[in-house]
Amino acid sequence: MTKTKDNLFKPEKLSAQAKAENTASMAKEIMAGELIERQKKTERLRALRLAQPVAEPPAKKTRAASKKS
Repeated sequence: MTKTKDNLFKPEKLSAQAKAENTASMAKEIMAGELIERQKKTERLRALRLAQPVAEPPAKKTRAASKKS
C-alpha cells in the first residue's frame, strides 16, 4: 500500500452547513420512501374494500311507546 495524503491523514471535517444539508437530504429521502409505501398500502386496502360485497345497514329498531300514568 502506497502512502498518500488520503490514507495518512484524517479526512477534512464537514462544516455545520454541510452536515445540516446532508441530514436534511437523508430525511427527505426517508420521508419520500415512506410516502410511496403508504400510498401503495392505501391503494391495496382500497381495492380490497371495494371488492367486498356491499353490506346493507342494519334495520333501525323502533322503540315501543311508553305508557305514562
